[in-house]
Amino acid sequence: MIIKSATFVVSNTKVSALPAPDRPEYAFIGRSNVGKSSLINMLVSQPGLAKTSQRPGKTQLINHFLINESWYIVDLPGYGYARVSKTSREKWEKFIRNYLTKRENLQCVFVLIDSRLEPQQIDLEFCCWLGECGIPFALVYTKADKQSGPKTDQNVAKFNKALKQWFEEVPSFFITSSEKKQGKEGVLGFIDEVNQDFVMPVIDPKFYNGS
Repeated sequence: MIIKSATFVVSNTKVSALPAPDRPEYAFIGRSNVGKSSLINMLVSQPGLAKTSQRPGKTQLINHFLINESWYIVDLPGYGYARVSKTSREKWEKFIRNYLTKRENLQCVFVLIDSRLEPQQIDLEFCCWLGECGIPFALVYTKADKQSGPKTDQNVAKFNKALKQWFEEVPSFFITSSEKKQGKEGVLGFIDEVNQDFVMPVIDPKFYNGS
């Protein structure tokens, strides 16, 4: 897939105020500081599209980006950042759950995993929640350039093995490096294939009224 255009559309916390669900949509989420914004920028070849920060937890809204005028990338707030207040965390978790369970055109959730780490319980629990809700997801292992290939492969194998305690099959997964542009073709190729089978959902115009 060739990315010809990528534009910011809107940021908010209300599912009803999101763009009409008339195009396929792909959400990106992971623990804070997993490299989500850098990955999105790498995929669309626009370094400044998604805002990156050294301060974890900066993304606090649902951010929509229109790609090639035909599908959306959605940048979701990271989870698991301890310094965020309990009230704020619960508020974010509520609108994230609402988005993930109610968005009709959501085709896949890309769960970002730091490839440098041993399996983290919070990542495993989030994947299990997606599975319980019947929400399609794929795994994106980030920061592969920060260590040796064998070490990355080892951590990926450990995480996939841990997932098999709950899933019969491990979902599709991609090993990536934003700096080296590793995994770009794999992720975009996956999206391109899913786009081919997109079926327009039945849209209730009363729901998407910006309220």
